[in-house]
Amino acid sequence: MIEVMKQYKSFIAPSPFSHVLKMTKGYLGHGVKMGEGWLLTAEMLEFIQMGIKNIVCAQPFGCLPNHIIAKGMIRKIKDNHPEANIVAVDYDPGASSVNQENRIRLMLENARMMANQG
Repeated sequence: MIEVMKQYKSFIAPSPFSHVLKMTKGYLGHGVKMGEGWLLTAEMLEFIQMGIKNIVCAQPFGCLPNHIIAKGMIRKIKDNHPEANIVAVDYDPGASSVNQENRIRLMLENARMMANQG
């Protein structure tokens, strides 16, 4: 699948599993097996490594690994990568769409400010 995706410029091919697993070193132990919580951390780190510094971490209703692991790791990622602009947005029946949109707007405004500074 990775080789096929590399043929098309419209897609970013995923990294091999072994590379993704190594990216979490120093962030999470490999014994963390809750859903794909460790994978979220690795994907955010991979985006930053690729130069994608503005990340919306969409969190679906009821996804406990995302809420626990991703939110906890966002702080550590930002500490190690101050250029990262990451926002977690909860999508659940109780979440206000205005709140979701405002969180994304704030992230975009931070991205604009960071772009103007550098």
